[in-house]
Amino acid sequence: MTQPSHDLSKLRIDRGAPPAVRRAFRRAAGLAAVVVVLLGGAALYARSRSAPRVETMVVTPIASGGSTSAAGATTVTANGYVVARVHASVSAKIPGRLASLAVDGGSVVREGAVIAQLDNADYRAAVAEAKANLATARAQLIESAADRDQSAREARRTNEIHRTQPELVSAQEAEAAQSRADQADARARAADARVASAEAALRFAEATLDNTYIRAPFSGTVLRKEAEVGEVVAPSVGGGLTRGAVVTMADLGSLEVEVDVNEAYIGRVSRGQPARITLDAYPDTSFRGAVRQVVPTADRQRATVQVKVSILERDRRILPEMGARVDFLAPADSSPKPAGAPAATRFRLPAAAVRDAGGRTVVWLVRDGRLASREVEADPVSAGYREIRKGLAGGERIVTGGVDAPAEGMRVTTGE
Repeated sequence: MTQPSHDLSKLRIDRGAPPAVRRAFRRAAGLAAVVVVLLGGAALYARSRSAPRVETMVVTPIASGGSTSAAGATTVTANGYVVARVHASVSAKIPGRLASLAVDGGSVVREGAVIAQLDNADYRAAVAEAKANLATARAQLIESAADRDQSAREARRTNEIHRTQPELVSAQEAEAAQSRADQADARARAADARVASAEAALRFAEATLDNTYIRAPFSGTVLRKEAEVGEVVAPSVGGGLTRGAVVTMADLGSLEVEVDVNEAYIGRVSRGQPARITLDAYPDTSFRGAVRQVVPTADRQRATVQVKVSILERDRRILPEMGARVDFLAPADSSPKPAGAPAATRFRLPAAAVRDAGGRTVVWLVRDGRLASREVEADPVSAGYREIRKGLAGGERIVTGGVDAPAEGMRVTTGE
């Protein structure tokens, strides 16, 4: 029997990994790379989360102290509202139902022009009655005057006859004639008084009728209607359907800004001082102003003093009750400063940038991406700003927001 032959030279050992093992190894390496990338991203995310973004500003000193370089610099900032110095809530002098209204919001009226009219049929009738009573009183006066004159003439004749011929007219008859003349004169005077009373009644009725016409007390613009035709109006609000004012009007040529200045800064505000007015509605536009009056009393509760600022630049966009910010400017001072006198500096920061920490007043600086506190001396808040008297040199980057609980060394980002 023939044995199969084997070629031992063809036998080899494959030392490489099987294909399945190689695929598993590549899959594991890929997963490991993905994990590393995810861990790195998580680390970066955690790092970014641990470094909050803050709002900052670079401190800029503002010169003060009377030098000419300080002219035009803001000394105090205060918030307030635009008001009309001449304004009124126009109401009726008597109660009644509004029959007509001749104006609307925005209407321009002249002094004395009829704004509205009350239902006045009864007042017209009262005027007609007063005229009739006056006519009656005048007729009675004419009659009484004629009787007085006749009685006076008879009394004179009787007295003359009695004086010259006493045997024809007795003294008793003469006295009776004189008495009748005096009575007629008294009746004439009473009739004259009734005429005066009737004239006064007529004037009162006409004045009451005229009060049913509501007129503009001055030339100006109607800001808004307070009542409509058919409503009952009265000099004062009586509740229910009764209205007080009919319209509210103002002289837009007398607009000014009233602001409350913290009493700690009122020494820097004086009459005639220039000012810059910025309306909340138009923050990119400013208007020239000047201090008209510093009210000579303070508000005890708010520790403020009211200042009235005239608007020197008239603009149709400026309307009553608009919110406004007023920057009081340092006036130019031509008096020379002493040689070598240092120029005082001050800093105005948003109130949110100044914090209380353990009884200290501090601001937070950003240095190399970390926070550091700096103790300062600050004045009270005025219009959202605080003035720093001591503690800053200028050029520091101050945190104004973005972090609620700052701490020494905390890492932050500024978005630069």
